[in-house]
Amino acid sequence: MVVGDFVNEVDVLVVGAGPGGYVAAIRAAQLGKSVLCVDKDEVGGVCLNRGCIPSKALITAAHQYEAAKNSDVMGVIAESVKLDFAKVQEFKNNIIAKQTGGIRSLFKGNKVEFMKGEVFFIGENIVSVSNEDEGHRYKFNHCIIATGSRPIELKTFPFGRRIISSTEALSLTEVPKRLVVIGGGYIGIELGQTFAKFGSKVTVLEGSSSILPGFDADLTRLVTRNLKKYDVEVITDAMADKADQTDDEVTVTYTVNGEQKQVTADYVLVTVGRRPNTDNMGLDTIGIKMTERGLIEVDKQCRTNIPNIYAIGDIVAGPALAHKASYEGKVAAEVIAGLPSAVDYKVVPSVCFSDPEIASVGLSESEAKKQGKAIKVGKFMYGANGRAQTMNASDGFVKIVADKETDLVLGAHIVGAESSNLIAEMALAIEMGATLEDIALTIHAHPTLGEMTMEAAEVALGRPIHSL
Repeated sequence: MVVGDFVNEVDVLVVGAGPGGYVAAIRAAQLGKSVLCVDKDEVGGVCLNRGCIPSKALITAAHQYEAAKNSDVMGVIAESVKLDFAKVQEFKNNIIAKQTGGIRSLFKGNKVEFMKGEVFFIGENIVSVSNEDEGHRYKFNHCIIATGSRPIELKTFPFGRRIISSTEALSLTEVPKRLVVIGGGYIGIELGQTFAKFGSKVTVLEGSSSILPGFDADLTRLVTRNLKKYDVEVITDAMADKADQTDDEVTVTYTVNGEQKQVTADYVLVTVGRRPNTDNMGLDTIGIKMTERGLIEVDKQCRTNIPNIYAIGDIVAGPALAHKASYEGKVAAEVIAGLPSAVDYKVVPSVCFSDPEIASVGLSESEAKKQGKAIKVGKFMYGANGRAQTMNASDGFVKIVADKETDLVLGAHIVGAESSNLIAEMALAIEMGATLEDIALTIHAHPTLGEMTMEAAEVALGRPIHSL
């Protein structure tokens, strides 16, 4: 420990306690290092406190609410279904508290020291940490920077009052009657659809020609259809120009097809991407190389141009996903411990918790063709799966992309119920170098949604049982 001018030493300093940082800290400690993890906020980072976990709690509550109102097809007739939004927020907050408590227990069990504070680099192996109590200095042998990202703020839509980011949207105390979402990416669609289920009139303004631009169009088609079902208006090729606020509402002026229009709502939710948290830390003063976007440049072992400093997660190239950050955190910790570890991004699944869910891993059809690969494709519909029908969730499909000659699985893409869980089998298949035959010959439990991956593999092999 360091007090005043005294400098304490630590093997590994981890800056940031999100899914990248806390995983890196635990792994480094498991490998025998003394570890200090510092974060200016609570452990868990954006993912646990203001992102993945709280949003999925609201998504699940919205799904339950919607299901309670619309399960008469199953003979479940619920009358006078009500929404207690304060109770929904309490449900969400309790989950966050349990998760943060769990990480603190893991830190304690692995002898990781945690400190709240803001880090500033004053040398290649020394930082100052300031918090409410006092300032500290720490000398480290190795450092892993995992400071994550924050929502991008548009100049014409500064956060405050009726213009909010995903952080504020997740903590609203009441369901807005009208909500405008700027940005049709996965955060905008997830939250927009969720509040629509809660009863908001939602309008999505997307600058490109389609929503969820990171996914193939055939996957997003069902989501687009369901957005209409919940009366969500999606306006593509729309550029948001300005906002005029009163105490009670906000009017957004936007341009579409050269024509200026307006829409008024209780709140405007801006979800146009995230910015890496690499500023105000002194990284420029110690000469760490960064891109024009503020991302830190690293090699395959997550090492920066300063050999004892590593960077992981949203502040390095690649998708801003919690599971990618955790993976990189383990790699960085193992490299520091002298293990022959390095990143391999062949298998990084992507999931959008829309309704229906979308999940993808590996190469899409178009990506494989662009790479000049000869492929075969197997596609199996949810509507032909018994378990999906019993769940009243028969919309969607599983698609497998494989090498035409070797049958090696190259990618999988799923839209439908529980696709976020189904994609795990396909990620493992690609990681293990599985072929269509491996999947088709694996006995899958019946009746389950998991059978559809087997069926899709059989379709690709030209011997389907449950489809023509």
